[in-house]
Amino acid sequence: MEDLALEARSRAGNNFKNGLNCAESILHTFNEIMNYPLSQESLKIATGFGGGLGHAGCQCGALTGSIMILGLYRGRNDPKQSREEAYEVAHEFHDRFKVEFGGTCCRSLNPHEFDSPEHLRRCLKLTGGTAKLLMEYIQEKEL
Repeated sequence: MEDLALEARSRAGNNFKNGLNCAESILHTFNEIMNYPLSQESLKIATGFGGGLGHAGCQCGALTGSIMILGLYRGRNDPKQSREEAYEVAHEFHDRFKVEFGGTCCRSLNPHEFDSPEHLRRCLKLTGGTAKLLMEYIQEKEL
């Protein structure tokens, strides 16, 4: 189990180093690990979430990307279906992320100037750490 979590951290870090933003890195990493349920076209949905929603500094993109992945496991296609399972895993993972990293807001998690070397190092650590945390959560919940 730990091996897969470490693999997720490594892949997400490599994706980030190769130019994907935090949200994209999470989505691409788990798309690879899950044997590509998402098309290349659909992966574009993560782009605007980087930088805390388009550089707004709000919700961390790595967290947002993680919630998108959890939606693949517990989301719904039909409005008649319950959304409670999706809300439950999203809320639980949000809370774990907050405990692990001390917050959920991009600008507080990473106060460095955007795209500075310090900023990129911090985002790399957050993105990899989030991927590891997400894989551990998925395994624990047997999703």
